[in-house]
Amino acid sequence: MSVSQIQPSSWWTRSLHADRRPILLARGRIEAAIRSYLLDRDFLLVDPPALQRSPGNETHLHAFATQMIGNNGEGQPMYLHTSPEFTMKKLLAAGESRIASLGHVWRNRERSALHHPEFTMLEWYRVGEGYDAVITDCLAFLTLAAEITGAETLQFRGRQCDPFAKPERLSVADAFLRYAGIDLLATMDLEGQTDGDALAAQMLAHGMSVPDDRSWSYLFSLVLTDRVEPHLGIGRPTVLDRYPAAEAALARRTADDRRVSERFELYACGVELANGFGELTDPAEQRRRFEAEMAEKARIYGERYPLDEDFLAALALMPEASGVALGFDRLVMLATGAPRIEAVLWAPVAE
Repeated sequence: MSVSQIQPSSWWTRSLHADRRPILLARGRIEAAIRSYLLDRDFLLVDPPALQRSPGNETHLHAFATQMIGNNGEGQPMYLHTSPEFTMKKLLAAGESRIASLGHVWRNRERSALHHPEFTMLEWYRVGEGYDAVITDCLAFLTLAAEITGAETLQFRGRQCDPFAKPERLSVADAFLRYAGIDLLATMDLEGQTDGDALAAQMLAHGMSVPDDRSWSYLFSLVLTDRVEPHLGIGRPTVLDRYPAAEAALARRTADDRRVSERFELYACGVELANGFGELTDPAEQRRRFEAEMAEKARIYGERYPLDEDFLAALALMPEASGVALGFDRLVMLATGAPRIEAVLWAPVAE
């Protein structure tokens, strides 16, 4: 059996482990190099707790729920975090200025060649620096992973990306126009309010099928996934920048256009590797966005998650910062040419 045939229930067989072991050793070397990079730049490596009262408040992020039973025997609902973001921003409010975390996070309803219910996330923040600084970090990690493995190119499913090449920087609006023929900004008003019917009309005009659910956010995701993402990070890395404000609940808006925000994603080989922001620090605005996200989650999935009131209080004390989360397992995949995420995990979750 090869790494391309791995089944989550059989990872422990001696022959399969021997086949995967070089990839796992490369994973360890990449992790050590990243930790060294961060320490050399005065980052503190922190260890956020996985158990949280709120796992995050984005519509399409799904958490694992559990129950914490105290000494009095009364249960309190808790969640495994989908990101360490809330805890790390509390640490920024407490006075830290450069922090990073490399640890496990959990997301439900996610399993594919690129998704795993438990995975490793690298997340880091820089206080007082714009998000160009964390974009530079992201690109450095691409080259670092390639150097550690001796890879001249990153690879996934026949697609290649030169991690040493000058990256392409492309706004979301420009990407939609280039690859789907859609004028995305024309589907929003000047304050960033979205119009699902306007986006649906453009999709139909360009021969795309439109589902019954014509919410703008859902249609945006369809076009991004089907028409745009396959073209990103081909040959060289792509920094997909200036996300619509409606798709950037935790990012501040750009100074020149309220329709878009300081959010970017890094792509290589058509794979999204990192998601970063110029961080929103207005607690009232953040509460409004979270409430809107949870209302949409309730509409689509019939559930909502509580707000973390301590996090919202901490935002009032948090300084301006930039931050980013990077899928560490995906980075290892591309640097080693692994075909599935299970191939780079020491012990995949059984199905």
